[in-house]
Amino acid sequence: MRDAYFADTEFVSAQKAIGRVSADLIAPYPPGVAVVAPGEVLTEQIVSGLSTTQKAGVRIAYASDPTLATYRVIK
Repeated sequence: MRDAYFADTEFVSAQKAIGRVSADLIAPYPPGVAVVAPGEVLTEQIVSGLSTTQKAGVRIAYASDPTLATYRVIK
């Protein structure tokens, strides 16, 4: 987790983030439980689930881009 957080990163679109390794902790709030941790592979289920959750009005915490248009991933 620590290595992923401090690794060289780049921002990519949500669609291009699928299959890439996240550099961010991402948690819908409430409840504030992390859905993605640094070092975790972003799957289609995670990306679409976060998008659906956000559209339902839930705030997304800790993401570098809180709009979820882009994700910070390992280069």
